[in-house]
Amino acid sequence: MRRSTVVALVVGLVVGALALFGAPRPPHLSARTTGDADLAAAVRTAAGDTEGLRGLSVALVEPGGVRVAGLGERNADGAPVEADTSFEIGSVTKALTGMLLADQVAAGAVRPDDRLRDALPVSGPTGDVTLAELASHRAGLPRVPVTSVGDAFGLWWANLTAADPYAGQGVDWLTRAAGKTEPGDGRGRVEYSNLGAALLGQALAAKAGTGYPELLDRELLTPLGMDRTSVHPDGAAPPAGHADGGRATGRPTDPWTGSGWVPAGVGTWSTSGDLGKLVAALLDGTAPGADAATARFEEDGRNRIGYGWFTTRHGDRDVVWHNGGTGGFRAYVGVDRAAGKGVVVLGNTDRSVDPIGLRLLGVPQEDLPDDDGAGLPGWVGVGLALVFSLIGGLSLLSTARRGPDRLSVLDAALWVPASLLLAYRLGEWTVLPGWVWAVGCGLGAAGLALAVPRWRTLPLVAGVPPWRRWTGTALTVVFVLVTLVAVG
Repeated sequence: MRRSTVVALVVGLVVGALALFGAPRPPHLSARTTGDADLAAAVRTAAGDTEGLRGLSVALVEPGGVRVAGLGERNADGAPVEADTSFEIGSVTKALTGMLLADQVAAGAVRPDDRLRDALPVSGPTGDVTLAELASHRAGLPRVPVTSVGDAFGLWWANLTAADPYAGQGVDWLTRAAGKTEPGDGRGRVEYSNLGAALLGQALAAKAGTGYPELLDRELLTPLGMDRTSVHPDGAAPPAGHADGGRATGRPTDPWTGSGWVPAGVGTWSTSGDLGKLVAALLDGTAPGADAATARFEEDGRNRIGYGWFTTRHGDRDVVWHNGGTGGFRAYVGVDRAAGKGVVVLGNTDRSVDPIGLRLLGVPQEDLPDDDGAGLPGWVGVGLALVFSLIGGLSLLSTARRGPDRLSVLDAALWVPASLLLAYRLGEWTVLPGWVWAVGCGLGAAGLALAVPRWRTLPLVAGVPPWRRWTGTALTVVFVLVTLVAVG
């Protein structure tokens, strides 16, 4: 027994040391820079700690013009972020949808108090909400409709697998789901809703007799010369030379493509330079639907909202803004009208870029919102990393020493790679050091080294009815296979 323990200890130490080379390592913003060097330097200062960032594309709009810089890498192969690198912009599209409403109101095509059902076949109380309520998140609708257990499971599974949660959800799906969803008690208050923004954009497109991407291009993108902004729904390939998205922990993610959700921020790609054109036109008032950025409704003492655009008080200045986030991208667009200045920040991980944009606008540190570090979701990820890194190896060590039969040892051994994979993929490794995972690998190897010599001395099944042990082993195999498919 003493010899087996020594062997297991040596094996565990060697495997743990080797595992350090493959331990989880969040991306960092590399030193690669393209475009305006002075702006790039200012961005690095504003970003501070760059752990969890892979690449950034930034445009700074000032009275003298638009400056653009790329920092870091657009993919894991090390390709640099260039001026024409496209990023998913997520909910920044909601601000564009709000501008379409303001533009269509100015043209007399719709009225702010038109009901949703006048444009889309939405049944039930949701059909009675107005376009203005949808544009200002005051319709009382949830972020996303969850009308069945299947919907809830689909969202959970997509998050687990870093997949597209909106795949296959077109306009017909959206209108059916809206008909099954009723406005809640929050109607009249600002409560953020992806569903509401998606319905607004599809209603405007239906009124215009076209699709949303065509309406967006015709009324907003083409007049502004935004020829690097495009929509890629329903599994269409992203634009050429695009950035690859990923989690701040390094895990790659799928693009979002469900066409029903495009007006809310699904499937829209752009560059910082293109969005810089939008910001410049907002500042000089020439953008179609620029009135959407005018604050109309109070959210709280610090925040107001217009049609899609938010206005937030930072100290003695008002910043008009919208941000965006998909599975593997973050975006921020902000405008300080009093200073005649605006900023666009695009990133290809899910670490927030809002603080970078606000610092570039000159908002002092004390007037920034709370730090975007690991809140509850982040600490849940820390817990998952700790538990899954260690539980498999510890369980195998215990079973290898005292397990009654071979199937018990086999069950424990199968858990080791599955739990380590879950830790690697789901853990919050921007907070927890990667060596914790390597320790788990060492524990698993040590447990295996203890189990091998005992294997020949153990019966196949002992202590319980055979059917119970076989059932447990079968469930373990199923769990391992599901884990490999879900997070492998």
